[in-house]
Amino acid sequence: MSQPNALINLLGLTELQMVKFVRTQGWPDYRAGQILRWLYQRRVCEITHMTDLSTSDRLTLTELTTIQRSIHCTVLPSQDRTRKLLLTLDDGLTIETVLIPDDERLTLCVSTQVGCMLDCGFCLTGTMGLKRNLKSYEIIDQVLTAQDLLTPNERITNLVFMGMGEPLANLDALATAITCLTNKSWGLGWSPRRITVSTAGLASRLKEIAALSVNLAISLNATTEEQRRDLMPAVSEIASLKSLLAACRRFPLAPNRRLTFEYVLLAGVNDSPADAQRLVKLLKGLRCKVNLIPFNEFPGSRFHRPPDRDVLHFQSALRQAGIDVFVRKSRGRDVLGACGQLGILPAGRESVALTPIESRC
Repeated sequence: MSQPNALINLLGLTELQMVKFVRTQGWPDYRAGQILRWLYQRRVCEITHMTDLSTSDRLTLTELTTIQRSIHCTVLPSQDRTRKLLLTLDDGLTIETVLIPDDERLTLCVSTQVGCMLDCGFCLTGTMGLKRNLKSYEIIDQVLTAQDLLTPNERITNLVFMGMGEPLANLDALATAITCLTNKSWGLGWSPRRITVSTAGLASRLKEIAALSVNLAISLNATTEEQRRDLMPAVSEIASLKSLLAACRRFPLAPNRRLTFEYVLLAGVNDSPADAQRLVKLLKGLRCKVNLIPFNEFPGSRFHRPPDRDVLHFQSALRQAGIDVFVRKSRGRDVLGACGQLGILPAGRESVALTPIESRC
């Protein structure tokens, strides 16, 4: 006896695929836009809620399709109002996304892989290894689920693809997700200027990000090839520091846009005055800003967070050289929701106690 055909996941269809689907049913093309608006702008989870479709059309959709969202979401609230969302996928794997409040901004940090293909020593996600790439609808679902959890007075202002995984290693799904997020007629209507994609340094794929018109952030973290091989061994095999910076110089920046370089400060490793001076030389002539990220500690790591005075000295050295440099506030560290802390720990270790210094940040 043959198995019945699997239901089509509506969230997994691109606009062209949706048009092809509605034509197959003998429906007018505008029906595709109606369905897409229900999925993205109204975030429905049930086909029966698509009330501008006829009863017979909704019955047909129910027989042929489904709306595949994450099957469970756990919210871990931080002392600083950050919320880490643990989303269970249909195969039982878990991903994490983080809502980060900061003054008038509310940023959502989105994952692109379950685990990560890279092994950056200062990142908990890297210790998981790569389980699999996320599908485009699983990337989008993180945004939809976060929106479902907002209070009436909240609005997500920025999206950053800086969660679990290396975004450029899952570029096709990422590009499809961004297309849906930025579409104004039926999608979420996001401005690309409010979306940032981060990479650990897949130099050959930087030019493909330019076509998406989003902001680009490069996780640098080292000022010598030797440092980079120690801290980021896998990505160093893919692209040397020299080739990465050469690709950054070739990147077609739009007017009034600039690259962002992320630099995780590790006590006694890459936070010395000599490192600051080397970083100044590496970035000379680039239209950019630098975000300094004092290391966010997690259980089992060999690295430590630098003292505040060392962070400020490093920042001052870059500022004196004319570089716009900011110290990134670490949010959600008590629930392992800060930069570099996303990943799966043994049961009972989903949070850590803050030190007195961390509590003040």
